[in-house]
Amino acid sequence: MGKSNGFNNNIVGFPKLVRTNPMSDRFKIKRFHHVEFWCSDATNVSRRFSWALGMQLAAKSDLSTGNTAHASYLIRSGNCNFLFTAPYSPSISATTASIPTFDHAACRAFVASHGLAPRAVAVEVEDAEAAFSISVAHGAKPSSPPIILEDQALLAEVFLFGDVVLRFISFNKAEPCPCFLPKFENMEEETLSYLYPLDHGIYRLDHLVGGVPKLGPVFSYLKEFTGFHEFAEFTSEEVGTVESGLNSVVLANNNEMVLIVICEPVFGTKRRSQIQTYLEHNDGEGVQHLALMTDNIFKTLREMKKRSAVGGFEFMPPPPPTYYRNLKKRVGDVLSDEQIKECEELGVMVDRDDQGTLLQIFTKPIGDRPTTFIEIIQRLGCMVKDEQGKMYQKGGCGGFGKGNFAELFKSVEEFEKSLEPNKDC
Repeated sequence: MGKSNGFNNNIVGFPKLVRTNPMSDRFKIKRFHHVEFWCSDATNVSRRFSWALGMQLAAKSDLSTGNTAHASYLIRSGNCNFLFTAPYSPSISATTASIPTFDHAACRAFVASHGLAPRAVAVEVEDAEAAFSISVAHGAKPSSPPIILEDQALLAEVFLFGDVVLRFISFNKAEPCPCFLPKFENMEEETLSYLYPLDHGIYRLDHLVGGVPKLGPVFSYLKEFTGFHEFAEFTSEEVGTVESGLNSVVLANNNEMVLIVICEPVFGTKRRSQIQTYLEHNDGEGVQHLALMTDNIFKTLREMKKRSAVGGFEFMPPPPPTYYRNLKKRVGDVLSDEQIKECEELGVMVDRDDQGTLLQIFTKPIGDRPTTFIEIIQRLGCMVKDEQGKMYQKGGCGGFGKGNFAELFKSVEEFEKSLEPNKDC
């Protein structure tokens, strides 16, 4: 991955850090499957995300497919899947929903309370029925019991935090699903032509970050019913600024490809924590941001920035020039001078841990509220062989930007100041 882009993957340093993976999952989780956003207009929201992120419209379930309950559109890039769902009128017979856990009243209430936001985080598991039963037996709050989807798949849900659910999906190997999910139809490629090609290089969801008022109870709840292990943690003393901060912990499954970060606000600082701002505008707990992996962050950002002024996503203000002048000392053995210059031109931040290097950048909030946003990342290093001898990159390689948090907070603080009323008017 890194070598093909000219990066040096010979990572050294951090000799005292010891990692442990107890392989403690209570049930087998394979990967993130999709994230479903509930919204009021799935057509326009899905097309905006498709344009901004370079993700093709791949499947649909709407009136044209016989679904009278909701409109759902899937966009995809690599193994990254975003689903956008909006309700049809409740006065229409709604017995043909493709997502059986969809509920008119719950969807409308969710959108009214949280705005445009993720409702479901779906993970593919070996057995959704077993995952649900084990989770509930270990304290998970049930949202939907297992439901069979046309003998091709099984779906069940438990609450993750706030109104967000963790959706378990397993597939029948004897009757493979020909599409994203049963009752969805693939969208023909010829209907997806645009002025510009839609492929920015994003290939999977790396991790998600939840904002909660109190970290401890949520951490204990998730760890207890999933068996996930602690991957990393940060405190406000390590990652805050003089004006604001947060506390954070990362949970990981056995293969460390499903990473869930939980953040809480800290108080007593000059400005309120960005997590507190999120909680107030989101009207409670939820998914604060989604980190999307790319195999070439420079290409991805050039494409995204082309579209930022015409329906795409804008980015947070970049770090000051001094940040990039110091970058050579921090990662000069990994990035060339040309790559560091490109990081500065695009506003990319760089960090490293004991195993690898992380390149990252953050969009501004994706909707009207200063809530959910997108992180674009590339990880360098940590290449190992699996049992079949195939090379793959270990999950979480390069960490989560611990060394960049102070600069990120300053950027968020400046953005939040821009939202304050202009007293000179």
